Amino acid sequence: MDKNVEKMQVRQSYRNLWHTDLLSTIRADTPYCCFAVWCAPCASYLLRKRALYNDMSRYTCCAGYMPCSGRCGESRCPEFCLCTEVFLCFGNSVASTRFLLQDEFNIQTTQCDNCIIGFMFCLQQLACIFSLVACIVGSDELREASQVLNILADLTYCTVCACMQTQHKIEMDKRDGNFGPQPMMAIPPVQQMSRFNQPTPPPVGYPSQPAYGQPYGYPPPPQAHGYPPAGYPQPAPGYPLNH
Repeated sequence: MDKNVEKMQVRQSYRNLWHTDLLSTIRADTPYCCFAVWCAPCASYLLRKRALYNDMSRYTCCAGYMPCSGRCGESRCPEFCLCTEVFLCFGNSVASTRFLLQDEFNIQTTQCDNCIIGFMFCLQQLACIFSLVACIVGSDELREASQVLNILADLTYCTVCACMQTQHKIEMDKRDGNFGPQPMMAIPPVQQMSRFNQPTPPPVGYPSQPAYGQPYGYPPPPQAHGYPPAGYPQPAPGYPLNH
């Protein structure tokens, strides 16, 4: 649990943004958004496989973010396990793919997107509370109100998940160079796909940032033998160096 909280805090410091926010996904890729509405588990399966660069040997249940990850025999039959995940744990499969892309490309979620996702969760909780109260009280009015809230919550859930999956698809289109030439990139090694042991993930697919004090477009200066690297703290006056 502490690792999950720490990872969520790290995501708040990410510097990149999604190529398309949730409000613009329908306009950005209408056909895929419709596909994600009517065939949501299929879209989740294809997006996870694509996020793993079509290498299913990297697959872990829920991308390593859930307690069950790595304990479901994924290595023996990853395709079957992914099918089971997207059908039985659809919400977790969408969220896991989202976290996978965020951690790989240092992507933060905008406040507007956070509000949309938070509204979806709040509406689901409100519908659940009304359903429980209606069962306890036995009021027909509360029962009808709970049914209306459940319908609204389901519609919101399906819509937001479809927009999220379209957002993921557009981001991977950007990664794969479908929007123009992209910098050369390689598939990250296996150890980079494990998210919990990375305090700060690598900026794969995005231009690297130069070190502080280093001008753009110039390679770092060579390090002289026997000297500390640039930026290394200098010893205080009056204290000898250890040899």
